[in-house]
Amino acid sequence: MSINFNIATINQCTEAEGPNKRLAIWFQGCNIQCAECCNPKLFSLNKANIVSLDELIDIIKNANRNFEIEGVTFLGGEPTMQKGLSELSKSIQKLGLGVLLFTGRVIEELPEELVKSVDLIIDGQFEKDNIEKERNLIGSKNQRLICISDRYKNSLDWFYSIRSKKVELNVSETIHMTGDVL
Repeated sequence: MSINFNIATINQCTEAEGPNKRLAIWFQGCNIQCAECCNPKLFSLNKANIVSLDELIDIIKNANRNFEIEGVTFLGGEPTMQKGLSELSKSIQKLGLGVLLFTGRVIEELPEELVKSVDLIIDGQFEKDNIEKERNLIGSKNQRLICISDRYKNSLDWFYSIRSKKVELNVSETIHMTGDVL
């Protein structure tokens, strides 16, 4: 039985979705649906782009070759709705790349196998009345940065350092903008 993922979009090289050069995957579908989420178009559970584990790993290998990425960021939607996410994470780590997971769930709700397969988790629902103004890329103050491995322990300053707002545009069949809110 093959493992497939419902992908909204992929950015093969970004510096706006975590420390270092990364590939970012936005998964389609969210059953949490935080009020005023920055990605409400990803709430729908409809099929977007169904991509197999093997195809996704090939995309990641290609990005590593072409852009020398250091890791992969999982965003959404809600990444943890994807069956096989821990298998994807383990496959990415076998390539020598790090894995960063954004989830609206708290770590205590996640399967142990998934937790062990990533390097850094940003957990917790977005709370529109608790906006984060000091940490980069983190939506609300309740969301935690949790190092699972040592890989990003020395990179956590990326989330706290004062930096200019960053927006990236990717143009292909569509235009996709990522980064900080302007």
